[in-house]
Amino acid sequence: MTRDLRTPSNRTIVCLGILQILVWGGSFFLMAVMAEPISRDTGWPAQWVYGALSLSLLVAAALAPLSSRLIARHGGRAQLAASGAVVALGLLLMAASQGLPGFLLAWAVIGVGMAMGLYEALFATLGALYAEGAGRAITGVTLIAGFASTLSWPTVALLIEQLGWRQACVLYAGVLLLVVPALYWKVLPAGESVAAPRAVQGEEGALDPGLYRLLTTIFAIGAIIMTAIAVQLVAVLQGLGHSLAAAIGLAAMLGPSQVASRVLQVLVGRRHPVWTALVWTGLVLLGLLLVAFAPMATALGLLIFGCGNGLRAIVRGLLPLAMLPPAQYVLLMGRMSRPSLIGQALTPLVGGYLLEHLGAHGVLYCLVGLAAINLALVLNVLRRVRKSA
Repeated sequence: MTRDLRTPSNRTIVCLGILQILVWGGSFFLMAVMAEPISRDTGWPAQWVYGALSLSLLVAAALAPLSSRLIARHGGRAQLAASGAVVALGLLLMAASQGLPGFLLAWAVIGVGMAMGLYEALFATLGALYAEGAGRAITGVTLIAGFASTLSWPTVALLIEQLGWRQACVLYAGVLLLVVPALYWKVLPAGESVAAPRAVQGEEGALDPGLYRLLTTIFAIGAIIMTAIAVQLVAVLQGLGHSLAAAIGLAAMLGPSQVASRVLQVLVGRRHPVWTALVWTGLVLLGLLLVAFAPMATALGLLIFGCGNGLRAIVRGLLPLAMLPPAQYVLLMGRMSRPSLIGQALTPLVGGYLLEHLGAHGVLYCLVGLAAINLALVLNVLRRVRKSA
């Protein structure tokens, strides 16, 4: 294959960002506003309704390596285009479900679509198409897609209020079917294979095994912290003594701060992404420390945490790209994402147990410990990078 090493156009980056908002909004972020209406309407236990998202993440984790292999062999345009149709199918099955088995099946299908079309699949496709030129596109896409929850939550909530949750699923599925396949097919060039099936030996391929394990662990811990905050922040803040309204208001600060940090990343320009990883993990640790140990600085702590967490998706795409040849990058993106997805699937269950038995402060102390470990791991990666340089 002859790859186009030019950076994709601004128009392409904007379209890809919009597509990611649509797919994220119809999958990972959907349950935050839809779970309560579903549980109230059907009488299904809330833990089973929320557990459907965990099931979809486990399905995505199981299929992530296969997703990367298919992108390496055939290019990613067709797979990304199909991801919207698969998520739409899951939403239609969910709308038609009359019992828990059908509902869980719908979310298993959505998990297939998540493996096919979320960040890892898109990053792998961009790496295959543009090689080193993919970095700017990854930064731009994550900047735009950072508005996924900000835009999807109120939109889906309005649809539920006006139409009910089943019709909201049908309408969202229709949007995915109409927009996602056609737009991906228009803005992405066709791809061919970038590596033979046996190009990667073992799990880490051309990457040093120790460094591979370090990066995988760093990304997994970051995903666990992000998921814990996304799922439990309001409950934790209430446990610290804030009212429900105040907790929601404080939690709302995360979205804009995450996007702001991605804008800063765009302005910084070309630096080795290990430095971005250092800023990410350092800010996350500092923000959590303030929330846990300085109650008067909770708002500042959440702003700092949000700025750090906003860099996580960028690091996930750029750090392996800086350390791997394009063919290895494409093949390994799915494998490296598997521990992160499994961690995200288990986090609501473990976090709920910790919140019940250790309280809000116990949850925060555990997150601070994880953030400190992650910062130490990134410093280890920085040492390795500087040594190899």
